[in-house]
Amino acid sequence: MTAPIAADQILRVPLLPVLAAQAISVRRNAQLLPEPSGPRQGREGRGPRLRLLIAGDSSAAGVGAGRQQQALSGFLVARLARHYSVEWRLEATTGHTTQDTLERLNRLEGNYDAAVTALGVNDVTRGVSWQKFTALQTKLLDHLTNKLGVRRVVVTAVPQMNRFPALPQPLAWALGRQAARLDRGLQKAAAAFPQARHLSLKFPDDPALAAPDGYHPSPKAYRLWAEAAADLLHQR
Repeated sequence: MTAPIAADQILRVPLLPVLAAQAISVRRNAQLLPEPSGPRQGREGRGPRLRLLIAGDSSAAGVGAGRQQQALSGFLVARLARHYSVEWRLEATTGHTTQDTLERLNRLEGNYDAAVTALGVNDVTRGVSWQKFTALQTKLLDHLTNKLGVRRVVVTAVPQMNRFPALPQPLAWALGRQAARLDRGLQKAAAAFPQARHLSLKFPDDPALAAPDGYHPSPKAYRLWAEAAADLLHQR
């Protein structure tokens, strides 16, 4: 059954020439930040064994931080290592969509106890529909929990793209509405798996939370994100 067309999808039709021009300008003028240096797997801490997988796009990879220790993986592992012997692995690449990540994890061997995912921005910019995104996230969660044995999954919300400093209006509004729509699909997918928890990040309006490109998190934001994800994993 086809989902009804949302009001914002109708309203943006006359704005298409403006949106297209702004999208081209943003791509042309974007400050391209590299993925941070540092290890993408390792072992840290003492206590019960916790095999941790971090998967997703450029934010999962830590773009916006200089080193992995200042990115999601570094802060998350450090926080969890207070309670566990963490054996961790990072599988994330700039530009990856949910489909890309699913294909990548299909090639991954081994079992994991916990996972944190960060996806959605590239699905938004590639025009992935709500229905397809929800189906792909369901497949991803099924793969994590059944094929990789993950018992605790934190699915990070699709970012509020309307708040990205690098995006002008009305492009920020249009992408923000689509991001919110995909996040509702993400919540629906997560609700079908008892192992999964949806993590909604409600950051304050603080310029220090954005990387210099105005598109990715800063180390300060990565620390807050990691603390929230670790708290969810530790609770379960």
